[in-house]
Amino acid sequence: MEETSLLWLFFLISLLSCTTNQARLTVSPSSSQFFKRDFVSLSCEEDDSSAGWTLRRNTSKQQRTQCGDGWGKPAGYLCNISVLFIQDAGVYWCESREGPISNMVNLTVTDKSVILQSPVLPVMEGDDITLLCKTKTTPSNLPAAFYKDGSLIRKQPTGHMTIQHVSRSDEGLYKCDISGHGESPSSWITVTVKPSSAVPTSSSALPPDYGSFQLAFRVVLHLVVFCPYFISTLLMVSLYRCRGKAVHLNKRHLD
Repeated sequence: MEETSLLWLFFLISLLSCTTNQARLTVSPSSSQFFKRDFVSLSCEEDDSSAGWTLRRNTSKQQRTQCGDGWGKPAGYLCNISVLFIQDAGVYWCESREGPISNMVNLTVTDKSVILQSPVLPVMEGDDITLLCKTKTTPSNLPAAFYKDGSLIRKQPTGHMTIQHVSRSDEGLYKCDISGHGESPSSWITVTVKPSSAVPTSSSALPPDYGSFQLAFRVVLHLVVFCPYFISTLLMVSLYRCRGKAVHLNKRHLD
């Protein structure tokens, strides 16, 4: 009975030891769309610098390359891309040397005349968000039309639109259009539910992002690769029990 209780105690301690610190990828300026030759700074905000987080990306031509490996300039916890090119478009994330990954951000780089500035990170349900339709060479207060999932939402005379108290129904694919200048690329806006009001959601209602993949990836990594404490504890307990049996058998033999 005492051995069983001891094993359960070690098991719980090991599960706690397997918890890894989570980094968050941030983008400055906060946007998922950029003009060609723009500047962008990315950083891995983390709770524990000992985790060794590295910024990586996947593009149409390169897979899992890190900042400084032919792109970007590392500057402490930052990665600066001083001049963006079309080939810099892709998915960016932070990855620790133990394997866990942060949120993923899809950056779009365009040589067109219009971009949509929208939240690059998920927005909390109930918050307000502002979308800005920008041109490269003219003021950013031109009249613009805003679209969600291909349907016109409204036309704004100042080039920006605020959505108040967002909900999950506001989640979707957004773009904008400025007459005489053109249309922006599309960007997905994710809305996260507050923990107190979170309810189970069917997989069909989830956006086409990497959330489910990240969750499964982290669980597998935690259970299979990143729980050395649990494995070593089980080994020590097994050795202890084997040693106890050996001593008991030797004692009986001597008796």
